[in-house]
Amino acid sequence: QVQLVESGGGLVQAGGSLRLSCAASGRTFSSYTMGWFRQAPGKEREFVAHISSSGDNIAYADSVKGRFTISRDNAKNTVYLQMNSLKSEDTGVYYCAHNKYAGVWSPLGGRVADFGSWGQGTQVTVSS
Repeated sequence: QVQLVESGGGLVQAGGSLRLSCAASGRTFSSYTMGWFRQAPGKEREFVAHISSSGDNIAYADSVKGRFTISRDNAKNTVYLQMNSLKSEDTGVYYCAHNKYAGVWSPLGGRVADFGSWGQGTQVTVSS
């Protein structure tokens, strides 16, 4: 079982930036795809971005392409989400997630069901 702890959320004005971090412990971090998801009030959890185990392959939701950047540091067991040009619709709880299966990544994005371990979430609020 892997433990995930997110940090870096907060309140920011529209157009601003935030950087989320997710520290992982437990299983072998570097062998698994890591993802970021978000959930707005009253809505289902949705895919934001995911990154393959080596960091060579990345996919984003259309809504964040060109504004968000996912990255990872396998030496630090940490995955990041740099969020720029934030919009009010980016508001929600952001979750870090660890894929269930080693070496699995899809250019079509990630599904909630493919990820077996989740962090507690960090709130991001964008004021307009």
